[in-house]
Amino acid sequence: MSILERIQADVTAARKAGDKQRVGALQLVLSELQKDAKEGKGDEVAVLRRERKRREESADTYEQNDRPELAVPERYEAGLIAAYLPQELGDDELRVLVGDAIAETGATSQKDMGRVMQAVIAAAGGRADGKRVSGLVKEALAAL
Repeated sequence: MSILERIQADVTAARKAGDKQRVGALQLVLSELQKDAKEGKGDEVAVLRRERKRREESADTYEQNDRPELAVPERYEAGLIAAYLPQELGDDELRVLVGDAIAETGATSQKDMGRVMQAVIAAAGGRADGKRVSGLVKEALAAL
């Protein structure tokens, strides 16, 4: 069952349960997934990551502007979306991938960051956030 199908089923279940907040949040995500599929991209994980990131950034902005009542629903939606994403790799697993990518690409300095990032992201298979990967790659290249 694809992520799109799971979310469609969950929207139906949430409607039956009368959970308006969940229905609303899932419908927004469902709309983005359907739009992505219609455009022929079909990368459900990328859509979910993008939507989660938008919610987290909005919540951060609301909190910085002393609007916690607006941040709460954004955090709820981000958590809801995260439940559909594949399990993230742990830092130790990610460090192994970074080390392998550095050896594989022959990286020797920060100038090689792009090649290393590309290799790590491909090896992680959508199970690692780019920001986390970037930090670990910078750390590893600085130690060379």
